[in-house]
Parts: sequence; structure tokens; C-alpha cells
Amino acid sequence: MAPILAFDKISKRFGAIVVADCVDLTLAEGEALGIIGPNGAGKTSLFGIASGTIAPDAGCVRFAGEDITRLAPDQRCRKGVARAFQIPRPFGGMTTFENMVVAAAFGSRRRERDVYGQCVELLHQCGLVSRANRPAGSLNLLDRKRLELARALATRPRVLLLDEVAGGLTEHECATLVALIKDVRRGGVSIIWIEHVVHALLAIVDQLAVLHAGRFIAAGEPLAVIRSPAVREIYMGIPADV
Repeated sequence: MAPILAFDKISKRFGAIVVADCVDLTLAEGEALGIIGPNGAGKTSLFGIASGTIAPDAGCVRFAGEDITRLAPDQRCRKGVARAFQIPRPFGGMTTFENMVVAAAFGSRRRERDVYGQCVELLHQCGLVSRANRPAGSLNLLDRKRLELARALATRPRVLLLDEVAGGLTEHECATLVALIKDVRRGGVSIIWIEHVVHALLAIVDQLAVLHAGRFIAAGEPLAVIRSPAVREIYMGIPADV
């Protein structure tokens, strides 16, 4: 069976800055993959290439075996690739429920009245039903992040790209978000999660990869990757001979 998402020799540079250097990546159906790396390693650019907001200079992106390299972001969304961003930017003047309806209807080309039931279910799942009629701009950070995740789920994705969604949260808030992502996994959604909050990743992912200067320098079982000398030195700043 073909991977649900795959990069084949993806390369991308912005002038002298290389953000992807012949990168290969595969995500199996139902798998959760974590990606860590220092700032500027190219992590968010990889998400841009996966979701269609950044065009690679070379290489191929495949979704369930289909070449989607030249598809626009909305086309990829409707095939089943959804992205939750590091900084949530809901429509602040619209209610939480209205934000959900926009995502569900326009993300899958369904009529608004046909998505109401799904939106209510997702608001329950994400702990937002009591905020359904509040303006999204009035939500606190945790609720905005939950809404960001709920909007992505409203498009009915098969692959969910999470971009540092735990950033800025307290320990308790982070645990709440991790519990929600675990619930999403149980629903069969495949996940790639970029995150600096490593303990949150370790609670979710099956595999961990480390990106440095546009290349993966380590990948595999999460704890083994964290303990590898190259990762300790390059990512964590710990000398390899410690």
C-alpha cells in the first residue's frame, strides 16, 4: 500500500538559504510522525510544500500514491490534507460556530446547512461547544488553538499537519491539547507534528525525525532519536561525548 503522504527528493531554496535538500519522507496511513529541529531548519517550509503554499524547486509530493506536486492548496485540502498553524487566526468577528461552518463548507465544497451537524460534533470533541456563540476573537489562547484544530478537522482530513500547536501553552493547557490530539488519532487521521515542546510529541508520535539545515539527520523510534549523539549536539546543544 502506498504511503498516505510522501516526499520524493524534495529540494527548495530561497536564495542562499536551503530549506529542503533532497528530502525523502513517508507517512503511513494512521501513523503519527513528529519533526523537531532548530529554528531555521526548514520545518515550516516542509509543511508549506506539503500543503501547497510553497512550490518545491525539485522533487515530488504524493498523496495516497497520486502526484499532487502541482495542485493548489484548496485542491489538496479537498483531497484530505489539512493544516493547523502555529498562530491561530480565526475570523475574529464571527462566532466560533460560524468559523467552523466556513471551514467545513468551503473546505469540502458542501452546503452550509449540510455541515451544521458535523460542526456541532467537532465543537463537542474539541471542548468548544460552550463557546459556540462567542466571537472567535474573544477566545483565550488555548481555545483559539482548539478552534484552529477543529477548523482543520472540519475539512475531513486524512492527513493533519500540526505546526507547533503547543507553543505558548501552560503545562496544564498542553496536556489538554495532547489529549485532544490523541482522540483525533483514534479517529484514524494520520498526523505530522512539528513541535518544540518535545514531551508533547513523545506522548503522541510513533516515529520522530530531526531536521537540520534542510536535511533529516536522524529518524526512528522517538526515544532512540532523542538520545542519539548527533541530535544531542546539533539540536539540544549538548556535546556528543557527554
